[in-house]
Amino acid sequence: MKGLFKSKPRSPADVVRLTRDLLVYFDLDLNSRDAKREEKMVDLCKNIRELKFILYGNNEAEPVAEACSQLTQELFRENTLRLLIVCLPKLNLEARKDAAQIVANLQRQQVHSRLIASDYLEANKDLLDLLISGYEDMDIALHYGPMLRECIRHQCIARYVLESDHLKKFFEYIQLPNFDIASDAYATFKELMTRHKSTIAEYLSKNYEWFFAEFNSRLLSSPNYITRRQAIKLLGDILLDRSNSAVMVRYVSSKDNLMILMNLLRESSKNIQIEAFHVFKLFVANQNKPPEITSILTTNKRKLLRLLQDLKLDKEDEQFEGDKAQVIQEIEALD
Repeated sequence: MKGLFKSKPRSPADVVRLTRDLLVYFDLDLNSRDAKREEKMVDLCKNIRELKFILYGNNEAEPVAEACSQLTQELFRENTLRLLIVCLPKLNLEARKDAAQIVANLQRQQVHSRLIASDYLEANKDLLDLLISGYEDMDIALHYGPMLRECIRHQCIARYVLESDHLKKFFEYIQLPNFDIASDAYATFKELMTRHKSTIAEYLSKNYEWFFAEFNSRLLSSPNYITRRQAIKLLGDILLDRSNSAVMVRYVSSKDNLMILMNLLRESSKNIQIEAFHVFKLFVANQNKPPEITSILTTNKRKLLRLLQDLKLDKEDEQFEGDKAQVIQEIEALD
């Protein structure tokens, strides 16, 4: 008889409503001694897991588009998404992972061919402030970080983060002593600086002086090997992007920038040397070199040629060898 009366599956709206009620309970935290608190937390975690299954599916079923659409609308209604982010530190580890995956997934969910997450976040930008400050809390940094990167997929949100004072904090977050958190912060910083081409080009043009002053002094000149390696790789990605051609020309016309790159070329790490070469070649290839750039290259001609001739990849690469031959030829031609 037991199998004859199966409970009716809950609709996405029902699951969201029950989840919201429980999140409100824990957000207010007025009943910290409530005997049912532990039981409510178990229910909340189960509901969050069910939300995740609706969005991602499981081993037995794929996600249903209509259910995902309904769930997405419900989660943005009455600020349930906000509660999910705000209450995340109060959840257990598994529920935090599930909540982070839900928030990330919602950034890609379309309702009537529209990413409603973008509109919601633009109207609730303080949530971005909360996610970014998460890097200062070791317990939640690795949950908030991936959520933040998904939010940055929206161009308006990336622009907000770039133009806020938060961007300056990443020069600190990238060098945090905790390797995992520092790596996550770098992943977010890289996403900010490379995803939306036109926004980045505009931002760097307007903020060239302070941005590269910070980038050079705090990242490229960092005592931390990992930081230097990541920074020189990212610098190459930025300058070699066609959208940033005007910024690139400005960067390679600076003797101070050239001196930094020449020092990186002399690093004992081959990885840093190779990445530095990809930026250094831009200084050499510039057909309108300022006299001071030509002077520095000429003065250091022998050292540079010796260094470049010894620079080799572990595996043969025709593109790299061609670039290197061209740079050597250009330097040899200097008087």
